Amino acid sequence: MHASDSTALRASAGGVSLARLTRYAVISVSGPEARDFLHAQLTNDIAHLAPDRACLAGWCSAKGRLLASFWVVPAADGFLLVLARDLAAAIAKRLAMFVLRAKVKIADAADAWAAVGLWGADAGARLAALGIAPADALHAISATEKRIAVRVGTAQYLLLAPPAEADTLGGELDGAQEGEDEWSLLEIRSGRALITQATQDQFVPQMVNFETAGGVDFKKGCYPGQEIVARAQYRGQVKRRMVRARAPANLGLRPGQDLYSDEAPDQASGTVVNVAPAAGASELLAVVPIAALERKTPIRSAPGGAAIEVLAPPSSPPPSSP
Repeated sequence: MHASDSTALRASAGGVSLARLTRYAVISVSGPEARDFLHAQLTNDIAHLAPDRACLAGWCSAKGRLLASFWVVPAADGFLLVLARDLAAAIAKRLAMFVLRAKVKIADAADAWAAVGLWGADAGARLAALGIAPADALHAISATEKRIAVRVGTAQYLLLAPPAEADTLGGELDGAQEGEDEWSLLEIRSGRALITQATQDQFVPQMVNFETAGGVDFKKGCYPGQEIVARAQYRGQVKRRMVRARAPANLGLRPGQDLYSDEAPDQASGTVVNVAPAAGASELLAVVPIAALERKTPIRSAPGGAAIEVLAPPSSPPPSSP
């Protein structure tokens, strides 16, 4: 871990923390043909997704650009898609346009499911106290009738529960209530990009390292934009990549903001993906030119502005195959 990451999330030193994750929304995809439908639309292999395993996946435009990023979570009557809240309504409507005659129902699941982040050394034990046996593998699912926990990190869980229960979990778990920014920072340090309205339709999956995070299956066959995504992978056409970085908080960086390389100072060449506050600074995921990284050319928030500090690569590995 980078030296200044000594300010890492308080929960990582012990105990447990939790936060209601309002940045996420949940879409349900149900019906007897839900699996086949999602397999034909998303970047990952949904046809062979085990019922006790979640996965990352993206939905691309015909040009291979990510329209949304998801956690795909198998549920009793189909699948739950966890995505950025500001995209949920539009994505649900757009996905429904592709259902055609398939026996699939797509619906906003806000009344049924809310997201809670749970992390820290005691997170597994606290899950067990809720009657949920902690999963022993990344992206594995543990569940009761009304609660689903996905292990998304070493001691990090994405918990889905009915909204009323999500609001009371702090009392049940006796956990430290953290701000949602703490979870966002943990996601940034794990290198998991969340596509939002500000970054929609800007990146092929490889630009945000989605394939190294386990979010793309190159053997699964066709989906929207598949030929372009495959061409970028096998012909080395990706010229920009996502990195983790730090910047002064007073820059006010935000998702979708342009970044600039000194190699072409008057032309935007990078983009902020996600940002979270971190001990008086900001940490971020940003897509920047590979050439600038190789030459160690400064990346700036504006032409002639302050340079951001590129940090060590994210620490979380992709999950092993089920």
